[in-house]
Amino acid sequence: MGRKSSNQYDVIVVGAGMIGAAMACLLAKQSRDYQSGPLKIALVEARPAPEFDTERFDPRVAALTEKSRQLMERCGVWDATAAKRVSPYLAMEVWDAEGTGRIQFDCHDIHQPCLGHIVENSALVEALLTEIAEADSVDMFCPSLIADYGNTDQGISIELQDGTHLFGDLLVAADGANSAIRKHFNFETVEWEYGHQAIVTTIRTEQPNQQTAWQRFMPTGPLALLPLNNQGDQHHCSIVWSQKIELAEGLVALDDQQFCAELSRASEHCLGQVVEVEQRFSIPLRQRHAKDYVIPRVVLVGDAAHSIHPLAGQGANLGFSDIDVLAEEIARAVERDIDLGDLSILKRYQRRRKPENLATMAAMEGFKRLFAADPPAVRLLRNLGMSTLNEISPIKNQLIKIAMGL
Repeated sequence: MGRKSSNQYDVIVVGAGMIGAAMACLLAKQSRDYQSGPLKIALVEARPAPEFDTERFDPRVAALTEKSRQLMERCGVWDATAAKRVSPYLAMEVWDAEGTGRIQFDCHDIHQPCLGHIVENSALVEALLTEIAEADSVDMFCPSLIADYGNTDQGISIELQDGTHLFGDLLVAADGANSAIRKHFNFETVEWEYGHQAIVTTIRTEQPNQQTAWQRFMPTGPLALLPLNNQGDQHHCSIVWSQKIELAEGLVALDDQQFCAELSRASEHCLGQVVEVEQRFSIPLRQRHAKDYVIPRVVLVGDAAHSIHPLAGQGANLGFSDIDVLAEEIARAVERDIDLGDLSILKRYQRRRKPENLATMAAMEGFKRLFAADPPAVRLLRNLGMSTLNEISPIKNQLIKIAMGL
């Protein structure tokens, strides 16, 4: 790729959340072995870097699959993240509020140490940014707001609000569901509102969480309780409670004691009473998918390319798969001395990622509609299907292996 001047980069990554920071870290790691030398990377983030709080759980968490965990190992940050705080879960209980259908998954059935890990956003991002700070090939601009973008046949340009200009061969948009890059470069999207909000918070429960992820499907929306572990204390969970907008607003308006009582009932007291709740956040839910992920010199990854319903916790994992594939295609371009912004390279990334992303989005939409359906015949078939699947171990175990990326 050649030697770059101080403001010229091979890759500019915008967004230093989990996906963007992992993208920069992965590229820095893998490019150390390039014959042409490491890539020069700029990482731009509008907000100050998050700080991990050892005393309080971060309300923003991700349920990392084994495939995503292995990617963090390749980035060199898994041990550092685990040293802060991660919560492996060994089992999963999924049941229908409108019947007797239930599915149980257990890591021991597939001879794995766990089904996945609940990781706090701030723990993982802090580990990634610490690793990036030690990489000579990455320049970090944080916090820095972007004033303007430019795109020509010769390269991409970014003007920061402080007047700094950055030039690069490739711009990676990891700036989230409301991506400014996607809007600026007029990427078309297909999207619709769910009419739901996700209530996100941390709770303390009367009984230990048993290192189990609990999910109850209700007609008004799914409720997930994700187990958290703090130095052996297993009485905390991160919750994602999807509800119709008017119901969500009512729940957020309750005082803590009332909310705990409502949540205890909604979870069918699977962990006894909910005894404490942290600050609640309400997030509007929208499904969005970019018709194309790429134009010359610009590529969308993670939520900038696709955002899905959180009922299965696959959003972050899809984003990590995006950057894994994009990094492979960048390596291919370097090996063949092809411009990193060349559309042929970027379209290979798109062809590899679109089918999985669309299939996952379709599956999540199908689950949402299936469990929202109220006719008695649908409820009967739904519960019969869940109970039957729970008894067919080979199929059930294969499904969980696929979900783990194994």
